[in-house]
Amino acid sequence: MKAFWDQRYSQEGYAYGETPNEYFKQAIDSLTPGKILMPADGEGRNGVYAATLGWLVDAFDISTEGKRKADALAGKQNVKINYLIGECSTMSYAKDTFDAIGLVYAHLPAHMMSACHRQLMEYLKPGGVIIFEGYSKKHIAYQHTNPTAGGPRDVEMLFDIAQIKIDFRGIEFSYLNKEEIDLQEGEFHTGKAMVIRFFGKKKETL
Repeated sequence: MKAFWDQRYSQEGYAYGETPNEYFKQAIDSLTPGKILMPADGEGRNGVYAATLGWLVDAFDISTEGKRKADALAGKQNVKINYLIGECSTMSYAKDTFDAIGLVYAHLPAHMMSACHRQLMEYLKPGGVIIFEGYSKKHIAYQHTNPTAGGPRDVEMLFDIAQIKIDFRGIEFSYLNKEEIDLQEGEFHTGKAMVIRFFGKKKETL
């Protein structure tokens, strides 16, 4: 997977644009800045946007090219992010460190997904929030008619609400919904898509 993402991010321009994901922007604009973790942050559009709002941003991704592009975007916006190279399983942040976690199209192989979600929950402070958008399993049907809508072709890497409730059982959801949206995010996220979005707060006692 690293080779795939390095190839995609090595191209001129930003594969998913330079502006943040709409749902992520809407959610983070309403929060008081603190410390945020951005897993699978790719070319950095979401992490860099958070930094422009005054957040202290930690990010990681498997792609060296993604980090290069993210650092360039941060420089363009005159901010800094602490971006590491690696998978979820190789990251080691202190427990209860982050006020927020942004999970935006952070699709992982099925055998890694739930373990990563549980690991991220450990890093989130009690009372901290998660902002989440990712492709629903129902998105597979959209890929047949709109190849530019993006997303993994393996349905096991896509999300469903039942599994999200299990993986994030320590979250009190204020919003959790499957919805059809019109993506306009660079070359590879364009057109109708079926996604799951949620916003929720980590319970004070689990």
